[in-house]
Amino acid sequence: MKKLLSLVFLLSFGFAQAQLQEGNFMLGADSGSGLATTTSQGLFGLNFGLNDGAGFNVGLSPKLGYFISDGFAIGGLVNLGYTKSAENNGVSTKTTVYGVQAFSRYYITSEEIGVNLLNEGRFFLEANAGIAGVNVKDGPTTNGFAFGVGPGYSYFLNNHIALETSLKYNGLVGGGNTTYQNQLGLNFGIQVFLPSSEAKNRVENIEDQM
Repeated sequence: MKKLLSLVFLLSFGFAQAQLQEGNFMLGADSGSGLATTTSQGLFGLNFGLNDGAGFNVGLSPKLGYFISDGFAIGGLVNLGYTKSAENNGVSTKTTVYGVQAFSRYYITSEEIGVNLLNEGRFFLEANAGIAGVNVKDGPTTNGFAFGVGPGYSYFLNNHIALETSLKYNGLVGGGNTTYQNQLGLNFGIQVFLPSSEAKNRVENIEDQM
């Protein structure tokens, strides 16, 4: 039994390490728009009211990264979101969110923090910055420079897929009737990790089928 547990530990630790190696790709998405807004984005970035006149919100932040060294990735992400508040006397507030940002992510080793909550997971620190905007019809509007920073945790389900959560401080400064918006956001997401050779093969297979 002891040998079996040791083997399980080594295998789980091994695939978590392998997916974070230099030359691998990371692609996926976070729920929610990923930007500071004055309107609720819903826990998972999706919220549809069912009552007559109820509001809804949708938000998604797809991202693509490349590991330039073991445990350190850089890439880009897109912020997308739209919110319609519940009607009040037949009037609702509509918010449009957009953004294009660069990001960097560093996965922390267990030795660096002295803690490993789950053998199949890794803590990380992520920062992003770019151009974005939050436009509320007849409300707070800001278009300009967006940024975010905070810690997160990735839990690897298998060799290629990880579920993750992060807690980030998001800020948006620029022109409009509101010069600065900021918030603390809890994000949930899923990421797919692929070696560069495998990613190339999948692209070639798609091209062959077209």
